Amino acid sequence: MFDFWQLVRNENMKLYRRIRTWIMLAFPVIGVLAVSLIANSVSSGQPSMWTMMLYESLVMLQLVTIFTVVVAADSVAGEFSAGTIKLLLIRPWSRSKILLSKYVSLLLFSLLSTVILFAAAVVINMIVFGYSGGQASAIADLGTNLNVGVWNYMLSYYALQWISMVVVITLAFMLSTVFRSNGLAIGLSLFIVLMGSTIATLLRAMMERYEWIEYIFLVHLNLTGYLSGAPGDNGMTFGFSLGVLAVYYVLFLAVTWTLFRKRDVAA
Repeated sequence: MFDFWQLVRNENMKLYRRIRTWIMLAFPVIGVLAVSLIANSVSSGQPSMWTMMLYESLVMLQLVTIFTVVVAADSVAGEFSAGTIKLLLIRPWSRSKILLSKYVSLLLFSLLSTVILFAAAVVINMIVFGYSGGQASAIADLGTNLNVGVWNYMLSYYALQWISMVVVITLAFMLSTVFRSNGLAIGLSLFIVLMGSTIATLLRAMMERYEWIEYIFLVHLNLTGYLSGAPGDNGMTFGFSLGVLAVYYVLFLAVTWTLFRKRDVAA
């Protein structure tokens, strides 16, 4: 067990000694600060901190997903492109342990990025717009009539976004294992992330005619839509969407581990 966490530590060291990693962590925070200051200076009325946080989170969480997908797509394919995969695999650890350490490091990075964004959005908007809280604030500021306070609503929003993010970065991690070129893996992963919502919208439009579309993971990535309490498209429930994403998650991991364990690194 100690050996495994030593591997995770090594992967974290490789990740956090890169300048791009710190830029990826800082950029969403700078974005939130800039948007809040601009909104405070140009807005005729005073928006609430929660309204601003929700709008900013909508955009910045997508940015965090893109950054994390870039890291995921480069994780294994980058070792092949740089020619360091042989040095990695001659160490006295199994391939499964090496791959798992990379994946755990990736999940920790996505979690850290999400937590930093949440903390920055709360603190910055609280300073700029002042604190407001309670269920009345949730109704007035976020447009929800659920029996929850703003803190519970925003924490649920971030948690559901992170679940969707994990599925997407697991797909990018799988592509990173499939392709030896990190450029191809990153390009394909970004294409799926950037076009995913457009493709999902087109698929939803055909859902009533073709029921099998309900089982495509892209139409289930927007889990925050269930926070309103209403059912999803075509009567889909939160549990069903979560189940479909879980099946794809396991499938992506199974393909990743199978390919990496059988991969010939001599070529």
